[in-house]
Amino acid sequence: MENGQPPGARVENADRSWIHARDCRLTSVRRLVFALAIMTLAAPGTASAFTKTDRTIQMTDGVRIAATYYVPDGNPPIGGWPAVMMLHGLGESRTSSNNAVGMSINDLAELYVVPQGYAVLTFDARGHGDSEGLVSVDGPREIQDVRELFNWLAGQQNVDGQKIGAFGYSYGGGAIWRAAAEGVPFAAIEPTTCWTDLYSALGPQDLARTGVVLGIWQSIMARAAPEIDPIVQDVLAGQNLAAVRAFTAQRSTRSFLGQIRIPTFLLQGRRDFAFDLEQALVAYARIRAPKRLYVGDFGHAPSPLPRGELVQVMPTARLWFDRFLKGQPNGIDRPPLVELAPDPWTGQLFAYPGLPARRTVKLVFRGRRTTGSSGKVARTRPRLKRRLETFGTPVLRIYLASPNGWPHVVAVLSAITPRGKEIVVSAGGARTALTSRARRVTIRMISQVTNVPPRSRLRLTVAATSTAQAQANLLYLTGVPSSARLSVGSATLTLPVLARPISR
Repeated sequence: MENGQPPGARVENADRSWIHARDCRLTSVRRLVFALAIMTLAAPGTASAFTKTDRTIQMTDGVRIAATYYVPDGNPPIGGWPAVMMLHGLGESRTSSNNAVGMSINDLAELYVVPQGYAVLTFDARGHGDSEGLVSVDGPREIQDVRELFNWLAGQQNVDGQKIGAFGYSYGGGAIWRAAAEGVPFAAIEPTTCWTDLYSALGPQDLARTGVVLGIWQSIMARAAPEIDPIVQDVLAGQNLAAVRAFTAQRSTRSFLGQIRIPTFLLQGRRDFAFDLEQALVAYARIRAPKRLYVGDFGHAPSPLPRGELVQVMPTARLWFDRFLKGQPNGIDRPPLVELAPDPWTGQLFAYPGLPARRTVKLVFRGRRTTGSSGKVARTRPRLKRRLETFGTPVLRIYLASPNGWPHVVAVLSAITPRGKEIVVSAGGARTALTSRARRVTIRMISQVTNVPPRSRLRLTVAATSTAQAQANLLYLTGVPSSARLSVGSATLTLPVLARPISR
């Protein structure tokens, strides 16, 4: 149970956002260090010796970045060793080991990368760990750091500067995307559980995903650059949005995706309320280079992160680097190019030549009811006859009115299973400009791959905050004036689902 949730509340406690105590949030993020890096890197065969050097590398602005450089022993291949840059997540460092498996990104390099014949550079991002400087959330200076570290690595003896790849998850993945868009000449990249459009992750339709924003802020506030706090406050308040858009645009890649010509293996979570599936789907559609997509049970909350999944994902992700850094014609860049793991994890993967076939389910929630600022309107449909597995962005169109102003609205789609468990399928919100005359409001909800068991009942909850659906649902927390009243009319939900569900 979390956040004072009473026993027996029967709400899936994983459907939470990052607003818990810092240690709790970091436990979830640091689990990714082992889980996601392992997926990218092969388990070693015969262990090989290597040279490890801890050092500081000074950037052009004088800030010193703490790094670890690895080189395999023995004779390098003709042209030099292929190399991998490894980027950690927010609030971490290259030596962080207080996670669920006690393994740092340096440990991963030593066990799974260098012995496979790769030179590796790990580093503490600016404002993290032992590095100097301040955090500006993958801003221009941090991307310049990536460029300068790339150049440093490319200039090392016995390293092939034409065969340098990058792996990074979450914060590190965002940096890789932006660096690639700005011309850092990676030979292959693997951005994992990260964003391509930061604005749509933090405040889609101009309404802050409070839990995500506060989680990010809590992780960096001690070493944040001065310009970050005003942006955070503006996002939460929904003000100065032009400045917020400019800030996030400098840290996003979506408008540049069509220009990227780097072989890209995308790994994204089925259920990730921070950086949802749409962040990867847009990239997969727009990139004009060899590309591959894996969608699995890892990521930020509420991803379950099953350990058994790693064993099958490791070889696939490793082959991507082997193909484009070592030049091995292993077929990893040929169809099927999309893989989808079921939930719960069973050990079976489903492969497709492109995105899996989908169909659209149209659901109508009829009625009319008025509620106050702390209330909600919840409508539940009859039991489903068969299993549904969502894939993509649900779109809600709902008629709303308010006689005295209701500045924003939040909608949560949940499923009540036959056993009485409530699973959050998706959620979304939007700023509104309502009058006493009903108008239709469109809400694009979080893109997920959610398994909805047969005989479940879908429920739509409309309110000012996501906590109205369940106290543990901390995604949207901003309330409305206590005097505000909201009239909720009929609603239509367009729900994309897999043509053939894969989960059981």
